[in-house]
Amino acid sequence: MRTAPTILHLDMDAFFAAAEQAAKPSLRGKPVVVGGLGPRGVVATASYEARRFGVHSAMPMAQARRLAPNAAYLVPRFGFYRSISEQVMELLGQLSPLVEPLSLDEAFVDLEAGGVADDTGTAREAGERLRRDILGTTGLTGSVGLAGSKMLAKIASEEAKPDGLVLIEPGTERELLGPKSVRILPGVGPATGEHLRRAGMTTVSDLAEAGEDELVRLLGRAHGASLYRMAQGYDDRPVVAERDAKSVSVEDTFDVDLHDRVRIRIEVERLAERCVGRLRASGHSGRTIVLKVRRFDFSTLTRSETLRGPTDDPLVVREAAGRLLEGVDTTGGVRLLGVGVSGLADYTQEDLFAQAEAAEAAEESRDPGAVEEVAAPEAATAEESAAAGSRRFAPGHDVRHAVYGAGWVQGSGVGRVTVRFEEPGSAPGRVRTFLVDDPELVEGEPLPLVGGGSGAAAVA
Repeated sequence: MRTAPTILHLDMDAFFAAAEQAAKPSLRGKPVVVGGLGPRGVVATASYEARRFGVHSAMPMAQARRLAPNAAYLVPRFGFYRSISEQVMELLGQLSPLVEPLSLDEAFVDLEAGGVADDTGTAREAGERLRRDILGTTGLTGSVGLAGSKMLAKIASEEAKPDGLVLIEPGTERELLGPKSVRILPGVGPATGEHLRRAGMTTVSDLAEAGEDELVRLLGRAHGASLYRMAQGYDDRPVVAERDAKSVSVEDTFDVDLHDRVRIRIEVERLAERCVGRLRASGHSGRTIVLKVRRFDFSTLTRSETLRGPTDDPLVVREAAGRLLEGVDTTGGVRLLGVGVSGLADYTQEDLFAQAEAAEAAEESRDPGAVEEVAAPEAATAEESAAAGSRRFAPGHDVRHAVYGAGWVQGSGVGRVTVRFEEPGSAPGRVRTFLVDDPELVEGEPLPLVGGGSGAAAVA
C-alpha cells in the first residue's frame, strides 16, 4: 500500500452511449441504449438518461425496451469507439509509462512511475488535468479515482461518476470501506454476496470483524484470505503496462435457433475466419482450437483440439473447428456458436501436416460432377446482400447523401431507410426517408467529435 494516492483509475462515463450522443446532437439529453437489437440482444451501454428508467448494461434488450420504450436504440460502432479510446490512451501514456488498460473505456495509471505525482496535491492536479484534456480532445467526460491501491482507486472512480474526481487519502481506507456493501469488493459477485449474506455478513466491516479463519472456512483458502485482506483495505497489486493475451475468440448469438446442419457448419467456418483475423491483428498464433456451442435448452458444450504447433492459418483453424463440430449433437437447435484459439505464441509454426491433411480431404471429397451448393438467402453476409442490391442500414450507423451530406440511420424497413442529417458540431438535423437502394445514399465514415466537420450541405 502506498502512502500517497498516486494510482489513478479512469472510467469513461457511459462510454458507448455518450459517444453516440456527442456524435448525434438530436440525442443529447435523451435516453440512448447501445447493444444488440435482435430478440436475444443485450445492452452494452445505457446513457444516464436511460438508466433513470432502470436500464443497465448486460440487461436483455427486450427488457430494456419495456422499461424505456421511447429511448433511441442503436447498434454499436466499435471502430468509432476504438478510435476515441486510442486518443484517451494516448493522453494516459503522457502521464506515465505504466498504463494498464482494462477495456476501451477503463484503465489504471501509475502516476508515481511517470514522475507527475508524489503526494495528494500533485495527484489531484494530475487527475483534474487529465479530465480537462480528455474533454478537450474527445468531447467526452471521464471519472477519475485516486488512491494508494488499484482496488481503492477503482472504488473512488465509481464514487466520482458521472464526470467527477474522488481522492481517497491513504490511512482512511477502513473507515471508508466499513459501511459499504460487500459487493463493492473485487471478486464478490451475486453468488458470493448471497453466500456471505446468509452467514450474516453484508458490509465490509462485517468481513473484517469475522476474521480470516471464518472467511477461509466459508469461501476456501485463496478466496477467503484475499477477501479478508481487501476488507482491511489492503491491495498491493502493481499497475501492469502489458497483460499477455491468453486466448482470442469470437461468438455469435442467433435471433432464431439454427437447425440446419449445413447452415451451422457455414456459421462455424465464418467464425473461424473472423477469429483468425483477430488472431493475426494481435500478432499471435495459437495451438488449441476451441468450439463453443450453446444449444436450444441453454446447455453449453465446449470442445477443443490441440495442433502440432501454433498456427494462424485460416484453413487450419476452419478445418479444426469443423472436426470439433462433428462431435456435437445439434439436432435440437443451436442459439450460440463460438470459435476461439488459445495456447498463444508470438510466432507461427505452420502446421503443415494438418494443412496437407485438410487439402487432401477436401480434394477426396470433391465430386467432379456435382453442382456447387448455393447458400440459403438467410446465410448471406451483409456484403453479399449489398452486392445483390438489398442493402442493410443498421440504426445509428453513418451514411452520406450526395445532396444532404453526412447523417446517421434512424431506422429502416420495408425497402426504406430514414436518415437524420446532422454532425457533431451542428444543431439537431432534419429527418428524410429514402428508398434503401437510392444510389445517392452510401455508407459513411464517423466524423470527429471535436474540431471536425465534413462541410456538408445545409439541410433546408
